[in-house]
Amino acid sequence: MDIQQVVADTERAFARTMAERDHAAFVRFVSEEAVFFSGTRVLRGKQQVADAWKPYYQGPTAPFSWQTEHVEVLQSGALALSSGPVRDAQGKLIATFSSVWRLEAPGVWRIVFDKGNEVCDCTKP
Repeated sequence: MDIQQVVADTERAFARTMAERDHAAFVRFVSEEAVFFSGTRVLRGKQQVADAWKPYYQGPTAPFSWQTEHVEVLQSGALALSSGPVRDAQGKLIATFSSVWRLEAPGVWRIVFDKGNEVCDCTKP
C-alpha cells in the first residue's frame, strides 16, 4: 500500500472517531506537539486539544463530520497534508480543513497541525 493511501486511511479513521462518538480514540491520533487552530484561539499540545474537543464528542449525534479528499506526502514519507470538506449534522458544507500528519513511529501517523476554514456563502450580496 502506498503512503498516500495510508495517510488517507488514517484521516478516515480519525474522522470516524467523531461519528462513533469516541473521544479517547480521537486523542490517540493527536501528537503531543499538536497545534489546532480553533476560531481565534490556538490550541497547543495534545491535552489542550483533547480538552477543547471533548464537548464535540458529548451527546448522541456528531455536530459535524469531515472527509479527506486530497492527500500529499513529502518524498521523505515522514510528513503529509490532508484536506477536504467539513459538513454539519444535516450534511451542509460549512468549512474545509487542512491537517498535517507526521510519521511518529513505524506505521504511526499523528496529526500535528489542524486548521478549518469556514466556507463563503456566495449567495449573499
